[in-house]
Parts: sequence; structure tokens; C-alpha cells
Amino acid sequence: MDHAFLGEPAVPPTYTRTYGGNAAFHNFHNDYSHIQDPNLRRRLALSEIDKVPFGWYHIRAVVVAGIGFFTDSYDIFAINLVTSILGMVYWQKTNDGMLPTNVGTALKAATSGGAVLGQVGFGWLADVIGRRKMYGVELAIIILATLAQSLSAPSTAVTMTGLLVFWRVIMGIGIGGDYPLSAVITSEFAPTRWRGAMMAAVFSMQGAGQFAAAIVALITTVGFKNSFLNTTGEWSSCGADCQLAGDRAWRIIVGFGGVPAVFALYYRITIPETPRYTFDVGQDIEKAQADITAYMNNKKEGVVDPVSQQQTKAKLGKKLAAPKASWPDVLSYFGQWHNFKIIFSTTASWFFLDLAYYGLGLNNTIVLNAIGYASSNTIYGSLLHTATGNLVLVCAGAIPGYWTSVVTVDTLGRKPIQIMGFFLLTIIFIVIGFAYHSLSSKALLALYILAQFFFNFGPNTTTFLIPGECFPTRYRSTGHGVSAAAGKIGAIVAQFIANPLLFKGYVEGCQGMECSPWLPHLMQIFALFMLCGTVVSFLLPETKGRTLEELAGEGSTPLDTRNGSITVSNGFQGWWARSGPFSGGKPAGFTYVKSPNLGPKSPGILGKRERLGIMTSPELLPKKGEKRKKEHGRAMSESSANGDGSMSSTSGHAVTGRADENDDLYLAGVQGALPGWGAGWGVQMGDSNPRRSPGRVESIMLNDVGKLINK
Repeated sequence: MDHAFLGEPAVPPTYTRTYGGNAAFHNFHNDYSHIQDPNLRRRLALSEIDKVPFGWYHIRAVVVAGIGFFTDSYDIFAINLVTSILGMVYWQKTNDGMLPTNVGTALKAATSGGAVLGQVGFGWLADVIGRRKMYGVELAIIILATLAQSLSAPSTAVTMTGLLVFWRVIMGIGIGGDYPLSAVITSEFAPTRWRGAMMAAVFSMQGAGQFAAAIVALITTVGFKNSFLNTTGEWSSCGADCQLAGDRAWRIIVGFGGVPAVFALYYRITIPETPRYTFDVGQDIEKAQADITAYMNNKKEGVVDPVSQQQTKAKLGKKLAAPKASWPDVLSYFGQWHNFKIIFSTTASWFFLDLAYYGLGLNNTIVLNAIGYASSNTIYGSLLHTATGNLVLVCAGAIPGYWTSVVTVDTLGRKPIQIMGFFLLTIIFIVIGFAYHSLSSKALLALYILAQFFFNFGPNTTTFLIPGECFPTRYRSTGHGVSAAAGKIGAIVAQFIANPLLFKGYVEGCQGMECSPWLPHLMQIFALFMLCGTVVSFLLPETKGRTLEELAGEGSTPLDTRNGSITVSNGFQGWWARSGPFSGGKPAGFTYVKSPNLGPKSPGILGKRERLGIMTSPELLPKKGEKRKKEHGRAMSESSANGDGSMSSTSGHAVTGRADENDDLYLAGVQGALPGWGAGWGVQMGDSNPRRSPGRVESIMLNDVGKLINK
């Protein structure tokens, strides 16, 4: 085995512990903070994350990250449900109760414009100053801007349009920041086999947000039924009582979006820094230790000896496997075609997707009206049909699409799902565009629902996943932010394309399809965008079943391949697995061998969490009948003979820790004990049932790790 990745000890014997940790995000870095070799400590901690069995810990992490996307989606798509109400409240006298086209375009594009700033800005900041310091800031911005929108009122100096556009831009900055932060934090905390499912589950909360927005709009409409009922189908028929009800209704719909986000703030602001960031980017160990001490003593910042600080940095710079981020490194890394084509394909595919996804998603009300599902003889009926129509689209198309991706993304792979989704969307939009006048309203609705399904069981999910996995740690958040920003630029362009075309040829008093005569041409344009997305998706890497370090170009190590994180074989099958168009790691997901936690006699995610790995390997456990005190004496004498402070036994077993429940003996001279949680090598190394093991080792030495690696 090539174990050059272990490197040599590069730092003096100090404990480097990082702040943070809660029930949703465990601080893996601190589990190995006592190991002095930085490369070994890094790979042990990262292997722990990559191989940990699925449990409640992961569910909580998904919920905490997912609430942000619930709020994001709610706020983005709620504007689609309140534009009609805003028109009849504030443009009753000047535009017959219709929201002006340019105002509607500005309101819908404002959030995407702010999101571009947030995605690039927060993405870069998360790579520069850390994920932990930025996580929660974006959610606070969203809460503030959402509540400010719901309390906005026009004045003689500021119009309602100006106020709403301003606050939606601010809200967009927070929404944009949530994309790279939630994606990267989830991917860096997720085990390899479940990483895609966890990230997709976080993103699927968008569907829940759309559903909640439609439900709140429906409840609000029914609540103000009496005020909306005594009207005709024209928005200009809304009187004073109707306008007052409408003014209250849109504020309730918009303001409710900030409520769920409040409950996620605590978990976000108390998470630890991700271990990958601590090891690969935050290489100033001396400063980290001083800052942690200062924090515990309620001081603003730690003070370090500059000489010692520079010496430690110099040693680390020569010994750490991962290089530091710098402009020369950026040019060197992305100057290589196999790296540049990845960021090109992630940005281009997200751009083409959002041209159609937001071009239609933010205009669902108009599309539903065009195919005959949002018109009525009263304002109440129109609002009710708009809310129920959006519910149908979400429940029949979006939510099933999201959760189909969750179930299959770690088995089928990201790349096949994205290419399939783009290709089928191309066909659907071609059919709608060229056969629009030949199809019935029911057929159009069915095709539109099908499009919503393949948006989400397709590129809308995978364009979020892949950028959070395929870049090295030092550029992962920035790469995701740039890719997502390209998508939001597409969303902005879509609004300036879609809104004019949807209203082109509009005739006063029209009904159904007559109100949007250019809708078929818009669908034809979207078909072209989906075809372009199909083509650029072939440049993407397949990320399923591969560790983030493998994807970053570090290659596999014994710590990875023990559990089969990559597929290695010969012949055509081996070439296809390594270099084919859909090459990636082993399929994971629901086809992967079950974790010992999920066995019939195991408590699983509902009970005590067991984590298997080198710490529970039978090769490191004491044999029955051995006397611990004799082992202790022999180990201490050998340690002295070694002269380097290391401790070992001639039998090759670890001699530290407890032999059984009645033995309280701990070896002297050990700086710290490795945790009972293992590095997660799975059960291939020994007994498949850890409960049959004679004991549990709490600590091992580096020479014991080397013996395992050489096997």
C-alpha cells in the first residue's frame, strides 16, 4: 500500500480544538485533535465522516439546512401568488387593478438579482473566513427582509414598487448566500454513500416551501372570502372592502415566510467549522488555539507569538497534502482543461435550466390562466383557482420529482439524471410549443405537470448537488456560488424574455388561451435552452460514491478503498467505470449494503448510534486472558526503548484503553485518547457484529494504524 499520504509530523505537540458542535452537526475535528501528524489526522477525521452509518444526526442536519431552502422557495414563489393582489390594491385607479408588466418583471427579477450578489459574495466569504462564521448570517438577512416587506407602505416620497424591489433585493442576497453555504456544509458533513440523498433532501425543501406558500394563499383567500366574493371577474371591480382585504392578505402571505427560519437560527449559528475547512484552509493552528482560549475567556481575539506562529505555518506548508488557496493556485487549478470544463459545465447547465425553470415558475399564474385553470367570474374564484392550481402543480409534479431524486441520486448517479431530465424537458416543450393549439386544456395541464416533475427529478436538483461536491475544499463554496449565480442570471434573463412574450398580443376581455397567444413560441424557446443544457451536461463528472478528496484530485487511499468507495476493475467494464461518460464510484443509496445499525436486532436510527472502524477493529482489541498490567509494563518499557514517546506492544495490539467494564487502568504518558467512534472503515476489517467483540479500544497509536494500512 502506498501510504505516502501520511506524511511526517509537522507540528509541535499541541491540542488544536475548534469551537462549536451540536446535535445536528458533530465536531469531527476535535475527535482527532490530539494526533500530531496533520495529514493522518485529516484523513482519519474525513474517513470518519465519509463512512459513518446513517442516523438521526444526519436527519437533524438535513432539517437544519433544509429550513433555509424552505424559506428561500417560499419567499421566491410567494410573489407569484400576490402579484394579482398587489395590482388590485395599489394600481386600482391607474391601471384598472392590473399590475403593470414592468413592475411585475422588476418584482420577480429583484430577488434573483440580489441572489447573484449573495451567491458569489457568501460563497467567496465562506472559503475565505469559514463556513461557520457565515452560516446563519444569510438566514437573518432573509428574516429581516421578509418581515420588512410585509410591513412596507407607500408614501409621498417612496412608491410601493421601490420599497418592495429594495427589500426583495436584500432578501435575495440572503437567499443567494444560503445556496453555497447549505450545499457545501451538507456535503462536507455527509457520508459518501448518502451524500447525494442528503443534499437532495435539503434541496427538496424547496417543494415544501412552494406547497406552504400555496396553502397559506389558499387559507388567506378563504379567510377573506366575503370581501372578495362580491365582485366580478375583473380586477377593477375590487372596491374599498376588497382592497383592504387584499392589502391584509398579501402581507400575511409574504410575512409567513420568515417564521420557520427563526427556528433554524440557533443550530446554524452554533455549528462547528467543517473539518475539511479546518484542515485544508484554516492552517493557522497557533492562531486557532489562541482564538479558542480567548473565546472561552470572553475576549474578542487571541494573541499569539508571531515567531511561533510563522514557524508552525512554515512546517504546515511543507507537510500538508492540500495546498492553500491563492490566485496563482486558482490559475494553475482551473487552467487545466479537466478542471475548467467542470466549472464551465456547472455554470452553463444551471444557466440554461433557470431560463426555463424560473421563466415558467414565477409565471405559473399566467400559464394556468392561459390553459383555463385560473379564470373565474369573481376575484375570489380567480384567487382560489390560482392557489389550488399551484397546489396541483406542486403536489403532482414538483414534490414527487424532488423525492424521486432523493431516492435514486446515489444509485443512478447525478449525471444520468441531469441528462435524462434535460432531454425529456426538451421533448415536452417541443410538444407544447408546436402542438399547443391542437391539445386540450387537460392535456396541456398534464404536460405542464410532467415538466415540473422532470425539472426536479432532473437538472433542478442535480445542478445544486454537483457543484457542492466536485471542487476542492479551498474553492468549493466559491465554485458553487459562481455556478448558482449563473443560474440566477438565467432567471433574470428569463423574466425579461417571458413577461413581454406572455403578454404580447393581449386583448382586453380575453379568456383562456387568447390571453397569451405567444405562449407556444415561449415554449419553443425553452425547448432550445433545454437542448443546450443536455449538451453541456456531458462535460460534468459523475460524483456518486466518490469521496470529496477523490473528486478534488487527491486520488483514493487505503482509508477510502477499504469500504469500496471507488470501482476498480479491468477490461471494458473497468474503462467504462473509470473513464466512461457516466463514470463514478460504486452505486450507493438503497442498493448499498446495509449498515450494521440497520439490522433487525439493531436500534438503528431510533436507538444508540454505533460507529464502526479502526477503533473497533478486532486486530486492535486485547485477547482474552491477557493481563493488562503486564501489557502496560511491557508497553512502557518499549516506549522508553523507542525514544520517541510512541507506545506499542510486541503482539501488535493496542495496549491503551479499558480491557473491560471492571478495568479502570489507563496508560500514563498518553496525551489523549482516540474516541470510541471509529474512522468508519466499515465491517470488512473484522467481525461484522461489533457487539461480539471482547472490548472497545478507546485509543491507538500511529504505528498500529500503519500496521493496519500495510495489510
